[in-house]
Amino acid sequence: MNNRRLNADSILAPASGERPKVLVILLHGVGANGEDLMSLAEAWQELLPDAVFVSPHAPEPYDGGHPDAYQWFSLEGITPENRTDRVVRNAPMLSRFIDEQLALYHLTDRQLALVGFSQGTIMALFMALKRPRPCAALLGYSGRLAGAESIDPVFSRPRVLLIHGTADQTIPVSELYAAENALKAHHVPVIAIAEPGVAHSISPEGELLGGQFLKYCLETEPTQEPAAFIEGMQQVLRRTVR
Repeated sequence: MNNRRLNADSILAPASGERPKVLVILLHGVGANGEDLMSLAEAWQELLPDAVFVSPHAPEPYDGGHPDAYQWFSLEGITPENRTDRVVRNAPMLSRFIDEQLALYHLTDRQLALVGFSQGTIMALFMALKRPRPCAALLGYSGRLAGAESIDPVFSRPRVLLIHGTADQTIPVSELYAAENALKAHHVPVIAIAEPGVAHSISPEGELLGGQFLKYCLETEPTQEPAAFIEGMQQVLRRTVR
């Protein structure tokens, strides 16, 4: 069993100054660190004034050797066949971290949102489907499923928004559609958005859409009906992009 621990390396307290009512955990990409996605937290504070934003460093030093850079799993010699095993290796550590943060702030999975970018999205997607209780929302940028077999079995079906640029040269946009189809096949409520011309990054539009998605999911009761989720989010998207 992997007994290493993650730490809340970057934290942004609720803008309201009150006790947190929502927990947003941000999972960075390979070669970055817990500070990398905190600009999202700052951008979303007005939308989510009662949220505490927490971002850990991934558990492994980055293969590239840069100081203060980390990875959730190594990319050296990675293949579609061995990627899932690498994700599974650090998944229990991430699950423990989520439980510790929920306990610290006296919150439940219903008050939790997971946000990932690239490799962080891979971890978030895997983790959210395997936990015994669904989180309120899963927002993934520029990611993919760990592997075709990783989705079975599905224990939880959180509401999911995946955003991916069509010009992504690191993880092709085809992975967005593959993940969308796999999630739908397992009755996970999901919306996938392909952003024309966007590379392996989070665009201002993607940031805005992501924040509105989190607000919607954290303020509405969860539903196991994908159609109800999609209808509600379509209204949110129309208001956001007008």
